[in-house]
Amino acid sequence: MTTPPDDPIDERTDRDPIMRRTALFEAHRAAGAKLVGFGGWEMPLAYASGTIAEHRACRTDAVAFDVSHLGTVRVSGPDAYDRLQSALTNDLAKVGPGRAQYTHLLDEADGSVVDDIIVWWVEDDVFDVMPNASNTDRVVSAIGGQDTTANRAIIAVQGPNARARAASVLPEALTVPRFGVQRITWQGAECVLAGTGYTGEDGFEVAVPVEAAPALWDAMCAAGITPAGLGARDTLRLEAALPLHGHELGAGITPLQAGLGWVVGWDKGPFQGRDALVAEREMGISRRLIGLRTEGRQPPREGALVMMSEQTVGTVTSGNFSPMLEYGIALAYVDADVDSSPGAVLDLEQRGKRREATVVATPFVTSGQWALPL
Repeated sequence: MTTPPDDPIDERTDRDPIMRRTALFEAHRAAGAKLVGFGGWEMPLAYASGTIAEHRACRTDAVAFDVSHLGTVRVSGPDAYDRLQSALTNDLAKVGPGRAQYTHLLDEADGSVVDDIIVWWVEDDVFDVMPNASNTDRVVSAIGGQDTTANRAIIAVQGPNARARAASVLPEALTVPRFGVQRITWQGAECVLAGTGYTGEDGFEVAVPVEAAPALWDAMCAAGITPAGLGARDTLRLEAALPLHGHELGAGITPLQAGLGWVVGWDKGPFQGRDALVAEREMGISRRLIGLRTEGRQPPREGALVMMSEQTVGTVTSGNFSPMLEYGIALAYVDADVDSSPGAVLDLEQRGKRREATVVATPFVTSGQWALPL
């Protein structure tokens, strides 16, 4: 059995009284989860089996995550579509009601990513906009709507067997399309089901009223789905090279630098930050996001310097041990003129030590459902 790396999530042991708890908190505590502070919430980092086992369970079978810390902003009414089109980068005209779409909210001045978001288009004039945990207030300020985060829990079931294992609990799990969205009823509770996730595997996420959430979680676990914590969710998304806000996306980082130009609806009309992105597209990006691998068991870490000879040419934004590949992997921003073709060799400087790192294509690990949405 591979020795797990250091946990990637901040392990605050203090119980900050202002930290929020999801509707599933007691279920996590009863199951012996290691609880940590994350984005203002007290969340499970891992259960007794540990991050490595939970990660591998997701790649080979099915796991369930509590992702209720993510925000939900309900935007509805006859002007909802136009409000989202003028605020967010992607073009909703490419999808339609009953579909989900990945998109960005940008800073008007420099085009950097204020937040990356999934939009669930629930009905004609009803959208659930899903920001990152700490960005909900900023998203509400930009698009309006009602913050409904406190009214629901979100359970993400992911893995190649996710749909089959969940079918006895939620039969609709078998039929909801990838990036499809639909209203369902579970034991009298009105829910929203979406074929989305953040692991690089097939699966779904379900928003369930808080009063029904513990029973649904227990039913999923009874169906043979392994509970998993934020540690595995982070290593899974890294293997799939999915960006994390505050690391690959955030202040000063634009979609073009992150290699996510496809998330911009260039022809849809004005949206917040468009002019800054157009200027960057014309001038050319100054840096780009690349994938790196390292040999041995010591993983690269966020903040490590990327070097060419004695010149610093970039910085690691996320790094960890890959449970599936069994070597270190990292995402890093490097200067645009650096050779970033697969096979190119760079150095990483970490804690005063230098080691080689090889540029590799991403995603590091591929599955049939790994890609981000259109």
